[in-house]
Order: sequence, then C-alpha cells, then structure tokens
Amino acid sequence: MASPSASPPASGDGTLPIDAPHYVDGGAMQWHDHCDVLVVGLGAAGAASAIEASDHGADVLICERFDGGGATALSGGVVYAGGGTAYQKAAGYDDTPTAMARYLATEVGDAVRPETLDRFCQESVGLLQWLESLGVPFASEPKPPKTSYPRDGVYLYFSGNEAVPENAAIAAPAPRGHRCRATGMSGAALYQYLRRAVDERPIRVRTQTATRRLVVDQATGRVLGVEVATLPPGSAAARRHQRLSRLAQRLHNVAGGLADRLRVKARRLEDEHADIQHIEARNGVVLTTGGFIFNRDMVAKHAPAYSGNLRLGATGCDGSGIRLGQSVGAQCARLEKVSAWRFINPPSPWPQGLIVNAEGQRFCNEEVYGARLGVRMCEEHGGRAWLIVDRAIRRRAIREALFGKLWAFQSIPALLMMWFAPRARTLAGLARRLKMTTAALEAAAHAMNDAIDQQRDDPMGKSDGMRHALREPPFYALNISADNPTFPCPAITLGGLRIDEGNGQVLNAADDAIPGLFAAGRAAVGLASNGYVSGLSLADCFWSGRRAGRNAATRSEDAAASVEADAIDRKAG
Repeated sequence: MASPSASPPASGDGTLPIDAPHYVDGGAMQWHDHCDVLVVGLGAAGAASAIEASDHGADVLICERFDGGGATALSGGVVYAGGGTAYQKAAGYDDTPTAMARYLATEVGDAVRPETLDRFCQESVGLLQWLESLGVPFASEPKPPKTSYPRDGVYLYFSGNEAVPENAAIAAPAPRGHRCRATGMSGAALYQYLRRAVDERPIRVRTQTATRRLVVDQATGRVLGVEVATLPPGSAAARRHQRLSRLAQRLHNVAGGLADRLRVKARRLEDEHADIQHIEARNGVVLTTGGFIFNRDMVAKHAPAYSGNLRLGATGCDGSGIRLGQSVGAQCARLEKVSAWRFINPPSPWPQGLIVNAEGQRFCNEEVYGARLGVRMCEEHGGRAWLIVDRAIRRRAIREALFGKLWAFQSIPALLMMWFAPRARTLAGLARRLKMTTAALEAAAHAMNDAIDQQRDDPMGKSDGMRHALREPPFYALNISADNPTFPCPAITLGGLRIDEGNGQVLNAADDAIPGLFAAGRAAVGLASNGYVSGLSLADCFWSGRRAGRNAATRSEDAAASVEADAIDRKAG
C-alpha cells in the first residue's frame, strides 16, 4: 500500500487537511475496497445513516478518524421528541405534531422549509420508537422540570423555551426533552446502544481512518468513492494515535492548549504512518462528520464573535465533511450560525435576577433557554453580561447548589461565582464597582421592580413565576460573560452543506444535486441550523441520517443514469 504523499503542516489545533478531489476517467481507478454506501464519521448521524442503509439491503462501510462516538458520546444524550410520545402521555401531556411544529417554527425559522419541519414533527413519535427498537431506553416523569440538564433519575424535561409566555401563547407547552435513561451524562450510553446496533448488522467499521478527499468521475461529476489515510490496525502508530486522541479529549475542558498540542501530534502520526487507500462507494458517500467548532480558521472566518468560547464537541468537529463537500462545488449556508450556551438555571432562583450588559442595560428575558441568551450576549453585546441578584436570591441559590443534587458542572461554578462576586449595599455602588453607567443599571432594576409593584407585565416578558423585585441588599454581580473561565460559555456550529431536504443529497451552487454525495447531521443544514434547544441537534442527526442512508441505499441505477446523463448534457451544452 502506498505511503501518504506530502500534506500541509499540521495546524495548531490538529485540523484534518482536505485535498482537492481525485478526478478519474470512467473506470480508470484501482480500488482497495468496495461498498454500496460509505459513511464518513460514526456519531449519531453516521450510525443512523449506516443502520438505515444496511436495513435497506446495502453493503455499508463506515470510515471513522478516531474511535467513534464524536460529539454524540460527549453529549447529554437528549433527543427532542414530541407530538404525543408515550412518555409525554404518561406525564399527563397531550402533545400533538401540530403544537410541536408551531413551537419549533419559532426556533427553526427558515433553516428548512415548513413542510420539512411538519414532516419531522409528524414522524417524531416514530423516530423515538425506532431508537427504542435499537435498545435505547427512555422514561417519563410525574412533574417534568425546566432545567439546563436534569439530574440522574429524571429523563423527561422542558428542554427549550416552550413555557416562556411568548411561546406558550403560540402552542400549549409540553416537555420534549427525552434523555436516554442512564447514570451520568447520557450521551456515552446512547452511543453504546447505537454502536451495538451497528455491530449487530453486516456493517464494516474502519476506525483511525481519515477521509482526506473524494474520488470523482471526470465526465459526470459523480462522486465514486473516497481516498482515506488509514493507520495499520494494531500498529504502534495506531495505538499511540488512539492514546493521544483520548487524552486530548479528556483534557480539552481544563487544558485546551495542551489538548491541541496532543491533537497536532496525533495528526502527524497520520501524516507519517497512514496508508493511502481508495474505496469505491457504488451508491454514494454520506458525510456525517459534525460541525466545525474545532477549526479555528473556519470559526474566525464565519463566526468570529465566538472565537473565544469554549469549543464544545469532539476533535473531529473540524469541518472536514463540510470541506469535502466544498471541494466538489457544494453550496454551504448558515456557517455564521452558532449556538452558545449560557445557562443560568440551575440554580433555579437565578433567572429571578436581572441580566445586564457591560453598560448596565437589561437586554433579555432571564428565563429563556440558555442558547437564546448566549447568542444575544455574544453577537449583540460583545460576549459581556452580568447577572444581578440580591441577598434573597443568592441565599436560595446557594442552598440549592449545596443540597439540590445538581451536577458538579452546575453547582461548583455557581458556588464559586456567588462566593466571590462583586457586591455593594446599593445598585449605584455596584455599578461603580463594575464601571457601568449608574443610571442605566438603576433604571433597569427600577423598571423590573415597578412592573411587579404595579402588577404590569414584565418589560422583557418574564413569566409571573420567575419575577422577583430586587430589594434586599447587598446586591451581587455574577459575571456570566463568555470569557469567564470559572463559568465557560460553550459553543457549537450549526451551519453546513446545503442539501435536498427530500433525500439528503448535497447541492451545488446551481441547486443541482451532486451525484453520489449525501450529508446529514451538523455537516449539513438542518432543523437545528437557525437556533438550538436541547435535544434538537441529536434528533436532527437521527432523522436526517436515516433519510440520507435510506436514499443512498435505494438509489436506483435508472435514476443514477438519468442524473449522470443530465450532467453530461449540461457540460455538452
């Protein structure tokens, strides 16, 4: 097998380089392996694509650069589902696909067509049942809470903005966050169920195999397969690559710079020791490599407001699938869209406080979902914000953080911030400490308090149950800015390759399908590409992954011949 040719130097964060397509003339290609459907990446979207393609009779091969799991295994394992799931009904909620679609339209916007959103909601109950058929367990709750992530033992909750008054007026609120039943963060368990389902099928999996470029027919533009750099299984280089990659992931949240250096070393092992192979995909290639939050250059170019946020996800979230599509003329959209998570619940008393920007101006309803708050903070206020609370809120929040059975990642930062927060006996004194405009902070607090006293609606639309007049000194300022190392504001990217929403095929600049190329999950534009609520990305990964895998597997030769003939005619014309 050939050694890899010289490649660009390893980037500072270990980003995988993508080479220009390998164009071939008809059958003039020597393949090292063959399959019907080749899936690039093994997370939620990759597993769903592979399982669906296999269940429709295709010979499926997965190429995964690392061990598998990606961002899915690191997630909370929450699937956004509704329309009348068994768990909603058991909790006493009569949700409908129509109500689900009405609410989601406020989050999804125009990222997908209305009929696509409607179809997703109509198929939501069936999607959850499909996951259950793979062994994934869920559960119901007598009183589903509203929280950033529920404690162990709670598996159904309000994971978005459903109960915020402006949304509740559109559709009856219902809990739609279905967390995989497991101990600890549920994403790892969810991935294990998916991996077991893959292994139970005649699906081949190649790990430590990086897809570096696409192989394309010169005459038709059809994607015929891929070129991969694969580390020899069991070799010393493969073992070291695995150790470095796993350690980088473990260190990422606490020592990001060191983690990046480890990723660079792993990349160099790929450059120096991987074998280059060409794999034919007779029906198509499905790109499911995730977003690009780990690609600093892409973030700086498309979403610079988020360059300082904590990168949330896995090393493979470096835009490699997006860049593979771009290499053959694919069209991208919404690359500027990012979800930044600034959750202030729990502790549950915090949203009763007052959120202001660096000038002291209130800019958001404090009870909204954390991604809505985070995006506004990063894009409109330079990533700077403070949560103002009084002694009463702080006392109740400390009690919940100490004794409320919160996750450590929720309770420890909250306690540290409350213990060391700037404080003052008056709001004017607090504004001076923070170098804010005193009049602005006082005006924001007085407007909120006066609305309570006069029984008027909150100026920002906060619901009655979350309202509290700031009166009991001292007053505290909690730094919820994006760059606070004690209270990180993690971010993921939401945009990607434009696809045909009916079958998952990747589109070029002329809105024509690129023959033989599909995409799913965060490598593609989908339901979560406008805004984000917990569980929607995973649900979209499963839904779009199944769509791409099914259509890649069932692509008829007549349809393929027609597409290729059209491509030849366009070139001739």
